[in-house]
Amino acid sequence: MKRFIAGFIAAALIFVGVWLLLDKKESKEELKESSAMIQQQIQQVGKLIVTEGYFSQVFTFKNSQNLFLNLFTSDKKALVVANAKVTLEYDLRALETELDLDNKTVILKRIPEPVINIYPDIEYYDVTQDYFNKFGAADYNKIKNTVNARIREKVNQSNLMDNSRERLMAELANLFVLTKSLGWTLKYNEVIIENEEQMKNLRR
Repeated sequence: MKRFIAGFIAAALIFVGVWLLLDKKESKEELKESSAMIQQQIQQVGKLIVTEGYFSQVFTFKNSQNLFLNLFTSDKKALVVANAKVTLEYDLRALETELDLDNKTVILKRIPEPVINIYPDIEYYDVTQDYFNKFGAADYNKIKNTVNARIREKVNQSNLMDNSRERLMAELANLFVLTKSLGWTLKYNEVIIENEEQMKNLRR
């Protein structure tokens, strides 16, 4: 009888040990699988999110040069019309994240700044130039730089930045949905993200 009881206890202990070992192994595999899914999602949102806008700018370019000991001036001028396509891009490959496996937490450490690209289409009208003061490469570069600077000012004053930000947050909200479905926590700047609306209202 004692042998039977001892054997039963030994078998029970072995069973419990094996069960705990398998359960721990299964938990580790589940954690590894969920972390792999999260990393895959982060890589998938590494695509560029682009918002497009179109702007126009009209201005007059003038330049005068003094000649012959300032006795004469030589002028050139043109009416410049610029239509520009503008794109705002977030390169989410620069998104900095960290996985805290022990606490099953995804930490957003840094969200990249948007990149503004300007593609101007410049046309010249009413071009006048004197023989000693003609348009050259330096003038066209100066005009292009001026157009880019003024279009950039318009972009900063428009709602294009806010629109691109909303699209970025909508994309990152997919990451929140995934982490929540896997029982993970998403944090940004030490703040736990509780819902999608909070995610969309994040500020860098």
